[in-house]
Amino acid sequence: MGKALGWPGALHAALTAPFTRRAGAQAAYCLLGFPVAQVGFALVLTLLAVGVGLIASLVGAVLGLALAVLALGLSRALAALQRALAARLLGERVTAPAQPRPSGGFFARLDARLRDEVGWRAAAYQMVKLPVAVCQLYAVAWWLIGAFDLITPLRWAVVHQLVGTADGASMRTISPFPGGAGAPHASSFAGTFLTAGIGALTLLAAPWFTRGVVAADRWLLHALLGPGELAQRVRNLEETRALAVDDSAALLRRLERDLHDGAQVRLVALAMRLDMAREGLGPAGGPVTDPDKVRNLIETAHRNAGEVLSELRDLSRGIHPPVLDEGLPDALATLAARSSVPVELSVDLPQEESHRPTPAIETIAYFCAAELLANVIKHSGAGHAVLRAEQRDERLRLRVTDDGCGGAALGTGTGLSGLAQRVRTVDGSIRINSPAGGPTAVEIELPLHA
Repeated sequence: MGKALGWPGALHAALTAPFTRRAGAQAAYCLLGFPVAQVGFALVLTLLAVGVGLIASLVGAVLGLALAVLALGLSRALAALQRALAARLLGERVTAPAQPRPSGGFFARLDARLRDEVGWRAAAYQMVKLPVAVCQLYAVAWWLIGAFDLITPLRWAVVHQLVGTADGASMRTISPFPGGAGAPHASSFAGTFLTAGIGALTLLAAPWFTRGVVAADRWLLHALLGPGELAQRVRNLEETRALAVDDSAALLRRLERDLHDGAQVRLVALAMRLDMAREGLGPAGGPVTDPDKVRNLIETAHRNAGEVLSELRDLSRGIHPPVLDEGLPDALATLAARSSVPVELSVDLPQEESHRPTPAIETIAYFCAAELLANVIKHSGAGHAVLRAEQRDERLRLRVTDDGCGGAALGTGTGLSGLAQRVRTVDGSIRINSPAGGPTAVEIELPLHA
C-alpha cells in the first residue's frame, strides 16, 4: 500500500501543483491538441459524410468508398501525430498499431482498407476528441482566468481598468464558471484582494481540473489509438515466447559454465589424487612405502567427492528445488523460516492435486518468492516482512510486503526486471508499489497452467 501524504504533504502538493513541470506540460498538451482536434474532426467527418452520401446514391459508390478510405488514412495520420504529442508532453507511450499491407487488385485493396479496424478506431477518436479538446481548452482557461483575477490589485493600482456601475467605480471578477454568476465586484482597493483570493483559488484548482480531462484523453488514446486487443495479445505472446527461449538458453549456458568451472574441475582433481594414491600403494601385493601420504591423498579425495556432491545438489536445486515436491505451501514455509528477516506467512492454496497449479507455475512462484525475500534482506533495511499466497479466480497471487525504506522499481538492480521477464513468459504480471520511505508491496499474479 502507498504511504499517506498526511496534511503537510497534501497541502504542499496542492500549493505547488500550478508550478510543476507536469502541470505545464499538460496545459501545453491541451492547447496544442485543440487545433489538431478541430482539423481532424472537420476533415474526417466531412470525408465520411460525403463518402456515405455518394455510396447511398449508388451513382458515385466507387468515389464514395475511395473517400471513406481517404478518411481512414487521414485518421491514421492524425492518430500518429496525436500519439507523438502525447509521448512528447505527457510521457504517454502508446504503441503504434501495425500498418496494413493490402495486396491484390484494386477492389481487393479497397476492401482491405475498408475493413481496417485500426483506421476506424482512429476515425472514432477524431470524432470524440473534439468535445474532449473543448473541455481541455476550458481547463486551460482556468489558468488564464485565475492569473487575471490574481493581479486585480495590480490592475487597480497601476492600470486603473475601472468600470462604472450603478454603485460607483468597481472592478469585475471573471468567473471560471459558465455565465459568471455570483462573481463579486471590487469597488475599493481593499476589495480587490477578495478578487485576488478568488483568482488564487482558481489558479490552484486549474492543474487538478486539467489533470482530470487529460486523464480521460489518456484512456481514449490507449483504447482507440493503440493496437487492438487481439494484436496486442499476439505481440505479447511473441515477446514472451522470445523471453522464454532466451531464458532457457541462459539457463543452459549457466549450467554448462557451472559444471565446467566447478564440478568438472573438482572431478579432475579427484581423479588425479586417486591416481597419486594408486601410485603410492606400489605394486600389487607389495608393501606400501608411504602410508601417511596415501592416507592423506585418500582423505583429500573423499573430501573433494563430498564437495562435488554438494555442488551438484545446489545446481539441481537451481533447476527444481526438492522442497517443491511436497507442494508450494511447504516450500514457501521453508523460505520464510530460512529468512534472516522475520516473515509472516499466509497461505491459502488448495492441497488437492487436481486444483494445484502446474509444476512449472509452482517453480516460478517459488523462485519469485525467494528473489523477493532476498531483496527484502539485501536492499530494504526492513525489520518485518509479510508473504501471502492465495489462489483466486483461476490465478495464483503472490504478495510480499515489508516495512523498509522503499524506492524499489524495475531496473534499479534489485532483480525485479528479471522477475518481470520470468512471469511474462507464462502470461503473468507484476505490480510494484514502493514510494520513497516505504512501505514496499510487490504482487505477482500467475496463471494456474503454463
